[in-house]
Amino acid sequence: MVVSPGAQDGPGPELDRAVLWALFTESPIGLLVFDPELRLVRYNGAARHVDAIPLISALGRPLADWAGDFYTDDTEAVLRDVLETGVPAIDVELTGHLDSERAETALSVSCFRLADQDGGVLGIAVAVVDVTDRQRARKRLELLRRSGGRIGTTLDIFRTAQELADELAPALADAVVVEVLDAVLRGEAASPGPVLESGPLRCAGRRTVPELGTEGISEIGEVIGLSFATPFVQSMTDLRTRLVNGLDPQTAWLEREPRRGRDLVGLGAHSLMVLPLAARGVVLGLAHCYRLGRAPAFDEEDLAVAAELADRAALSLDNARLYNRERSAARILQLTLRPARVTDHPAVETAFSYRPFGAGGDWFDVIPLSGARVALVAGDTAGRGIQAAATMGEIRSAIGVLAVLDLPPDEVLERLHALVTRLEGEQRQRDDGGEGSRGRTCLYMVYDPVSRRCTMASAGHPAPVLARPDGRVEYADVPSGPPLGRGMPDYRTTDVELPEGCVVTLANAALLRAASGTREERLAHLHDALMPPSRPLQEICDTLLYTLAPHRADNDAVLLLARTRVLGPDRVGTWTLPNDPAAVAGARASVESRLAAWGLEAHTFTAALVVSELVTNAVRYSHGDIGLRLVLDGPTLVCEVTDDSSTAPHLRHAEADDEGGRGLSITSQISTRWGTRPEARGKTIWAEVPLSDEG
Repeated sequence: MVVSPGAQDGPGPELDRAVLWALFTESPIGLLVFDPELRLVRYNGAARHVDAIPLISALGRPLADWAGDFYTDDTEAVLRDVLETGVPAIDVELTGHLDSERAETALSVSCFRLADQDGGVLGIAVAVVDVTDRQRARKRLELLRRSGGRIGTTLDIFRTAQELADELAPALADAVVVEVLDAVLRGEAASPGPVLESGPLRCAGRRTVPELGTEGISEIGEVIGLSFATPFVQSMTDLRTRLVNGLDPQTAWLEREPRRGRDLVGLGAHSLMVLPLAARGVVLGLAHCYRLGRAPAFDEEDLAVAAELADRAALSLDNARLYNRERSAARILQLTLRPARVTDHPAVETAFSYRPFGAGGDWFDVIPLSGARVALVAGDTAGRGIQAAATMGEIRSAIGVLAVLDLPPDEVLERLHALVTRLEGEQRQRDDGGEGSRGRTCLYMVYDPVSRRCTMASAGHPAPVLARPDGRVEYADVPSGPPLGRGMPDYRTTDVELPEGCVVTLANAALLRAASGTREERLAHLHDALMPPSRPLQEICDTLLYTLAPHRADNDAVLLLARTRVLGPDRVGTWTLPNDPAAVAGARASVESRLAAWGLEAHTFTAALVVSELVTNAVRYSHGDIGLRLVLDGPTLVCEVTDDSSTAPHLRHAEADDEGGRGLSITSQISTRWGTRPEARGKTIWAEVPLSDEG
């Protein structure tokens, strides 16, 4: 007893006895007294109310005999240190069980040494407070704080459901199962109401304490039906949480629930929380949590914390649902806008692989051009979702229109750049001044199977890879201009002569970047996949995809392969005619002779008429020599006339008494299609004459 100076004249022994009496009878704090051997020798009335401590049977016994797993080497070390040094130990938290039947208890203990007037050590006194409720409250708050950064880290429904299960168990429950409606996985929304009409649920996440294992809970992906009049259906119907304590195998509603929770009750589950998962008016699923064995039953505080976590997870699940819906719509739009099929062309044999992993705007196209030529196109629209897919469709349609004009690749890209710039301006206006999307790339190349020349230009897209029959694999040296809609258009073309059997590879940037290593190392990987180029083209394409595609695909994979063909002299006829009206008769004679050699005499009249009309126009409106070329392009005969005039012809409809103006009108009527394309000097007018069996 500490006595203040001047207090000797006070009550003295009476006060000492009163203090001791109060400590052992009136104090709200438990007090235990141990001798130097740590045997319990005294305890007060408050200590008897600490449920974790069986004090009546503990008197006279060492602490190690009756303290259960509260007693550890660390516990004894603290007590021995107080005995030896006299330095008190304040607010030491101990967690454990006195026996296997009791729930875990948290105690706060403070120890101080007891000594006589001569300093002899008599033992230690230990103040004990049950802080189980305080510790649980602290853990709940810590759980809420921690879970904010751990739930909803991705836009994956299964991952988010598992994150919720991982946060709830073992921190709050012994077993947790998270289920989502099948419709949610498809991106659909289920409104509050009779959930039995919303279809089954699917297990998307689960977690148990280690000693329980996974026995008695659903497998990930398992479909679980709903039964009428159970806490699960009720919670999903009215979107209210349910707390069910006192579970046992005779619980009435378990008879109607063949799977959910039934096995866990058989394993000792006695307390249940049912948490509906809903956000933005959309019912997503539910989570159910269990406590087993000696764990205390859930209380209202546990339910409040679990409901808070469920609400956070539900919002993330709905975000994932909306993302899946948009991605699915974008993929459908992608597949709708890409070429329905890519057929072989007289100029090239083609093969492709198209995998919309990321629902972005990567695409390709094969466009037939005049004169048996073909355009190979690959593009990439930055971003993902419906907007990227729609932009891809706009650009692809625009290229299709520009290709019909037979413009050179650099001019196609320049006009496309102007179109994309305008579209981005409109998009920024719709987005109230936003920056719009960037990074739209395009590679446009034209191959002529007669001259074997390939002309190409790039708007920020990776250069094509050329695998030549002699075993060389190289990147085409194509100048790369700015992406479409960015900066000033500055596109240049390059011409490459390609031998017959050369494999041209066009790919999107993300797929090429997936191949690790330097440019030379990537080229070596490409060489191994492309060689030998005489193999079946689709086999080469598949091998290349397997080589380039990463283990985890986050972006689209687009591959277009084209193996070049050559139209030799046996399918091409070329003549140079003088700019003289008499050249028309010579042109007709040349056509008749060549068609006879090809065994196409039945089409001589039609072809000769077309050629004579085109040559007549060239003589009338140009000054230099005139070029005539016939190309046997499968079921079509292409008639081409080239002159030095850059004036484009116009189709006119002559009146009955007009003496001229019928040339192109006649040509358009007897040919399947016709057009004009600019040349380095002048232009070429072409017309396709069908070679049908009827002649």
